[in-house]
Amino acid sequence: METANFSVVIIAKNEAARIEDCINSCLVWADEIIVVDDESTDDTVKISKRLGARVLTHRMDVEGLHRNWANAQSNNDWVLSLDADERLTKELKAEINETLSANPKENAFTIPRRNFIGDYWLRWGGQYPAAQIKLFRKSKFKWEEAEVHPRALLDGECGHLTKDIIHYTYRNWGDFLKKLNNQTTLEAVKWHKLYLADPKKANYKMNFVHALWRTIDRFFRVFIGKRGYKDGFTGFMIAYFSSVYQMVSYAKYKEINRSDKKTG
Repeated sequence: METANFSVVIIAKNEAARIEDCINSCLVWADEIIVVDDESTDDTVKISKRLGARVLTHRMDVEGLHRNWANAQSNNDWVLSLDADERLTKELKAEINETLSANPKENAFTIPRRNFIGDYWLRWGGQYPAAQIKLFRKSKFKWEEAEVHPRALLDGECGHLTKDIIHYTYRNWGDFLKKLNNQTTLEAVKWHKLYLADPKKANYKMNFVHALWRTIDRFFRVFIGKRGYKDGFTGFMIAYFSSVYQMVSYAKYKEINRSDKKTG
């Protein structure tokens, strides 16, 4: 049987240093490559067009909405969703070909990701296999319209592929902290919106005691429960910052609430 036609949709913003490797890992193999660019100010668009990708400019506001819009632009129902810091392996491409050739009953598939900080592969602490839904029928799948960490909403069954995506998650610790700062801000904004809609629910779920408990619990779950200690000092730092994420998000949430009350 022939492999079903499918599109690769790549989300990018100021990824001139990494977009070429991402696109090259899909060239020839994919029926269509789309780069959805979030108003980059570097050469991301120029490089993508030179390599033959279809480039669309669309500003990201809410992550879930942005990803849904991007996927909807594909000409095929089957979509493989990538970020510019992800790479496909030959083994994964062969597995996808085999899977889609079998006309699967599943409407989506998770793919394990091999996460890196710099050139170090994070094997523990929940960082591997860290499978995510990356391949799906767009007519049966969408993301929750949330600012950060949107949930996957799938109509039908989900299958699981076994070959890895290479994910260069963080260039270095500076990049890690930059992303942590951005994500905690988005998390705080999400909770503030809930507070405006339902103060009682927000105060119950997002208070100091809960934030402190989540901070402590997250560290021990990542470092001990998920054996982050096996990654040594790097594993400790991942666990530490994963836990700090909770308290920093809470601090920003409180700050936004105070500022909103003053201006209101």
